[in-house]
Amino acid sequence: MATFYNKATLTYNNGSTDSNIVTGELAEVLSATKTALETDYDTDRPVTYLVSIVNSGATAVTGLTATDNLGEYTFGTGNLTPLTYVDGSLRYYVNGALQPAPTVTVTEPLTVTGISVPANGNALLIYKAYPNGFAPLGTGAEVTNTATISGASLPNDILATATVAHADDPDLSITKTLSPETVTENSEITYTFVIQNRGAAAADAAENVAISDTFNPVLNNITVTLDNAVLTEGTDYTYDETTGVFRTVAGRITVPAAAFTSDATTGAWSSTPGVAVLKVTGTI
Repeated sequence: MATFYNKATLTYNNGSTDSNIVTGELAEVLSATKTALETDYDTDRPVTYLVSIVNSGATAVTGLTATDNLGEYTFGTGNLTPLTYVDGSLRYYVNGALQPAPTVTVTEPLTVTGISVPANGNALLIYKAYPNGFAPLGTGAEVTNTATISGASLPNDILATATVAHADDPDLSITKTLSPETVTENSEITYTFVIQNRGAAAADAAENVAISDTFNPVLNNITVTLDNAVLTEGTDYTYDETTGVFRTVAGRITVPAAAFTSDATTGAWSSTPGVAVLKVTGTI
């Protein structure tokens, strides 16, 4: 509902006078909502957005334009856009039926023209956008973007927003190296496991992180360290010198969260992963 006010003025030779003010309600027949299918975002995967436009009136509404600001926010004296539209991802449905895609005239902000909503019907826009280098990172970071529905037949623009937070979970990867790469029998070698966490949350004991491996050839008389601290067999890891099967106790390895920084000049975000290093040294 939109409230409007009106009054009349009476003029005559000796002056003028105003009438009382009348108040009315203008029932808006068009409404819009915006939804993100993903519960959070990260820079390696797109977010899918749905903009639903519902017409509760008895007349079709045509010639509409949808504009998405792709999360634009103020930085310094200018603005930054943290999302990038995925070209060709737009899908357009009317009353549930897929239609030829309307025209994308601009991609930043995303501008879609030629949208129509039938009487007592609905239209749905679905599209994807990637978080780019200006998407805020870290705990508490989020992107809020706004879709604006406009058209000559509308008394006012219609706004719909969606907010998605940066993923607040550990994001782990592991690499393994051998030193030296060429060895002789009864020589000592070291396997180094580097675990990186690119996530905004630490991988603590509750994450039950564990490394398992089968050393072939079998290692003898092993020494195990985690971030240069010596680990204890049975308490921190298990090892079978007959089979070469090695495994750390779940939860013994923890990996700090990544560190996130924003460039003070450009506003671009960068990350430094948290790291834990496990080393296993033995003879073959």
